[in-house]
Amino acid sequence: MARVLSVLNLIQSRGRYNAKAIAEELEVSERTVFRDLEVLEFSGVPWFFDEHDQCYRVRPDFRFPTLTLTEEEALGQALATTLTKAPGLNVGSGAEPTTRKLAATSPEEIKEILADTAEIMQVFDLKLVDHSRADTTIKTVQLALLEGKQLTGIYQSPYEETSVKLVIHPYRLCLIKRAWYVIGHLEGEIEAKTLRVARFKTLRMLDQLAQVPENFDLRQHFGNAWAVYRGETRYDIELQFSSEAAPVVTETEWHHTQLVKKHRDGTITMTFTVDGLEEILRWILTWTGQVTIIKPDELRRKMVDALHQASSLNNFRLLDSPNTYHSMVDDVL
Repeated sequence: MARVLSVLNLIQSRGRYNAKAIAEELEVSERTVFRDLEVLEFSGVPWFFDEHDQCYRVRPDFRFPTLTLTEEEALGQALATTLTKAPGLNVGSGAEPTTRKLAATSPEEIKEILADTAEIMQVFDLKLVDHSRADTTIKTVQLALLEGKQLTGIYQSPYEETSVKLVIHPYRLCLIKRAWYVIGHLEGEIEAKTLRVARFKTLRMLDQLAQVPENFDLRQHFGNAWAVYRGETRYDIELQFSSEAAPVVTETEWHHTQLVKKHRDGTITMTFTVDGLEEILRWILTWTGQVTIIKPDELRRKMVDALHQASSLNNFRLLDSPNTYHSMVDDVL
């Protein structure tokens, strides 16, 4: 029955599907397609073969019983389809099959919204981690979470010399910054870990039930981490941005503790409370020349060290160019 409905969805869509195209789309034989068309005809579906377009159609006034979308709901569904097509977010078939089914049984104006929105909206250049080889891994995590089962697999961390075999009690699957992560505790441990999905060389679901804390809270797990990895020490960060950078840097909410104070000269002060300095340091370095670190001193020293290391790697001595040195370091100090 599911396949027969899929045939109906295809011939009711705005595409041009003949028997060969339907067979290729559903990965069945043309003979099977003809049988399914007979079932639809027997069920009262008024389909016909369009000689002009050389494809199957359903009489325009036919409506298969379904939930009718509002224009706002149609826009939301179209947006979901666009998002799930983006590289890194295209896990499985995404929202497109659902959109196609809805379009096939919706009034003409809703069909037009779904079709037109797909043409005018696109997600471009998100710079996410390459998950092209992790599609099956992500699906395995999803299935384990839905069924409440444990996972086991080989994990290769870039910070370890060798890969390790893990048994995981998964709690959540999360897209954080640029990558998908599975959060859960390892067998024999209590504290939850954050593991990047793309780093699993193998992963499969076990029959054993996962032990998931009823009161697990994702925000509490990450605390005030700038991104993914939570440091042991909490810091109050204060940064001053130039008037040129201020309008741009304040367009984004970089952290849930972010506060902004505007000054008359156009500069701004931004404050954060973070657990650990390494992740926020990498972000601050992208604003070099436009930001002054007010506090803490430890972060300021790390920034200066990073600038010296960068100059050394690029065969450039800061001390050989006093103007450049003072321009860069004054922004830090």
